[in-house]
Amino acid sequence: MAQLTVMISGGFNGPYQQMLPQFEKASGITVTTLSGASQGSGPKTIKAQLANGVHADIVILSREGLAELIAQGKIIPGSDVDLANAPLGAAVPAGVPKPDISTMDAFKQSLLKIHTVAVPGSTSGIYLVNELFPKMGISQQISVKVTERGSQATSLLAAKEVGIAVQPTSELFHVPGIEFVGRLPKEAQLIQTFSAAIVAGSQETIAANKFIALLSSSEAISAIQNSGMDLIAK
Repeated sequence: MAQLTVMISGGFNGPYQQMLPQFEKASGITVTTLSGASQGSGPKTIKAQLANGVHADIVILSREGLAELIAQGKIIPGSDVDLANAPLGAAVPAGVPKPDISTMDAFKQSLLKIHTVAVPGSTSGIYLVNELFPKMGISQQISVKVTERGSQATSLLAAKEVGIAVQPTSELFHVPGIEFVGRLPKEAQLIQTFSAAIVAGSQETIAANKFIALLSSSEAISAIQNSGMDLIAK
């Protein structure tokens, strides 16, 4: 029986974990799940793990990270499929009053007041640190903790080691110890598309295509929406 190995970033992990048992039960295919960041530096990114010889049949990550893998010839041409979109959102520790992030000015004032901010070192964190915070003129006035993974940012938040986390909405839903505040204002947004693709050299392309087809089907709609993500416009 076919066995699949999937390497996935945090952004689509919520829908993936909800759909995985259904796929394994219906197909009889056993899936091993590995984790990695969509982008960034260090050995834990999906790109670095593949370069170091870690085996995967499917990768699921931000479209920005996938573009790097496609450019390196790591992906079977034409196998990539967009699954869902995730806007940026914010969360605070559970029990803490929710700040106002409804407008750019309110968001700026809230960040300045809270001061300590956690962001993941992947696609969203790169955008926040290199583009948004400088554009808002607050880079020197807030303390930003960049973590290797989004789950580490929310762990810091739950432990109240930082006052707010800013990252894809899908990484802020159903996390113990934190409360989702809302989506960032439109002017601050980075809408990330999370996509799946088959890794070049995979011997399980038929099974991989089956799983990707399920994740991009109407059967995944509720799992996607329950994770704070938006559907891909068809």
